[in-house]
Amino acid sequence: MNPDKFPKDIRGYLIPEPSGTMFYRCLDCNSTFDADSLLYTCPSCNGILMLDHQATDETAHRNGSLWRKIFDYRRMLNVPALKGIFRFYEFIAPVIPLESILYLGEGHTPLVAANQDLQKLVGLPFYFKNEGLNPSLSFKDRGMACALSFVNHLIKEGKVKNPLTICASTGDTSASGALYSAYLTNLVKSAVLLPKGKITLQQLSQPLGSGATVLELPGVFDDCMKVVEELSRNYDVALLNSKNSWRILGQETYSFEIAQDFDYEIDNKIIVVPVGNAGNITAIMSGFLKFLGANVIKKLPKIVGVQSDHADPVYRYYRESNHSRRHFEPVAVEPSVAQAAMIGNPVSMPRVIDLVRRYDEAAGENKVFFVSVSEQEIMDAMLRANRHGHFVCTQGGESMAGLMKAIAHGIVSKDEMGVLAATAHALKFSSFQEMYFSDGFPPEFEVRPKAELKNAPVVIGPPELDILPEPGKPLHGKDLERFVQQSAHEIAKILGLKKR
Repeated sequence: MNPDKFPKDIRGYLIPEPSGTMFYRCLDCNSTFDADSLLYTCPSCNGILMLDHQATDETAHRNGSLWRKIFDYRRMLNVPALKGIFRFYEFIAPVIPLESILYLGEGHTPLVAANQDLQKLVGLPFYFKNEGLNPSLSFKDRGMACALSFVNHLIKEGKVKNPLTICASTGDTSASGALYSAYLTNLVKSAVLLPKGKITLQQLSQPLGSGATVLELPGVFDDCMKVVEELSRNYDVALLNSKNSWRILGQETYSFEIAQDFDYEIDNKIIVVPVGNAGNITAIMSGFLKFLGANVIKKLPKIVGVQSDHADPVYRYYRESNHSRRHFEPVAVEPSVAQAAMIGNPVSMPRVIDLVRRYDEAAGENKVFFVSVSEQEIMDAMLRANRHGHFVCTQGGESMAGLMKAIAHGIVSKDEMGVLAATAHALKFSSFQEMYFSDGFPPEFEVRPKAELKNAPVVIGPPELDILPEPGKPLHGKDLERFVQQSAHEIAKILGLKKR
């Protein structure tokens, strides 16, 4: 729909111009730095950075009703730069001109309601937000669209030339970073560091297909992350992990979309999200706080972060109810089916601590909680969800298991409604389903398949037939007729069918 078709009072707001200023703010020493370059840690104290936006007076004084109207009308625009996450332009990175924004189809992922049987099994109504429908098949594309749009802006401004993007990854970050870098062909090169043998073959194929230089290192993600941090400190590279504050901004749109999809009435919603490197839960809290501050929403939803007990340092930190006695300790991770969350030392932990405090203060009560679930619970939940018409990944199973655990612990009441993050496409993790069905999990995963959730193909081969079709050798006449009849008879017997 063209802008001139909209009501006159809203037209001037639909196509935004760059406005205000942005700056990095250190969470440790509170120093600020201009956001006109790629900066990942504080130059003064090496602390974690957040990006803040100093809005113009006109933008700062818009009321919540006007913002809701802008977003709802902008949703109908056919302007590519505003069709994805930058529909919420003023709340993300409003210093990036529209012509620098990359849009590959990210964002606007669907909320899919659980059917009544699955709601009954879990204990309350809930939705899956299917982030696997993003371009590289995971939620990482939200942050990458923002981070690479900023890189593109720097290139156009002549502030960087032929940058190399680099990241450590458990799979999804590398796929996303390589894809968005490849879109800027001849302008950006891409490299990814992966823990050897710790990601699925499907995930490995993605950065390879995008033309990235793929480097496999011994160890786990945390080891790769330390190497990438060393490279970013000493070499001229564009780091794409969640230490990159521009990525966090893009991932905040997960919150904005949920608010818009529920007509901005979200105070009885439970946002359930897996916690890996802690960038996503950070972004979700920050996004809702921004909308609350601008009166786009009136109340904050409850947030539940979920971790596998094979990699749960954030859960362990918040398990201590006495704030003064909390002390963060990294953990040695064990193998996990929730591979994207298999991180023992999340780089965004300082952001989590800061934002949980701010979120609870803004809500006037505890609104952020953390639970730990077993590998068995994750796999069983994933398969039960898929048996009820959802195609969720292991992280989606982790979210559903986390919601069930939150209900059992009294964190969630049955008059509330869940929104569960299915963070990636299930086919990325199909090998875990195969291991479940074939009882092929190594002991360290601690997963024992349940008979009622296993499945396998049934080979049909009528024993009475001595001539069967083969590729390039089709049957004809009586041979074909006998094959069809005998096969149909055998299938009807297996399925318990009765003749008319």
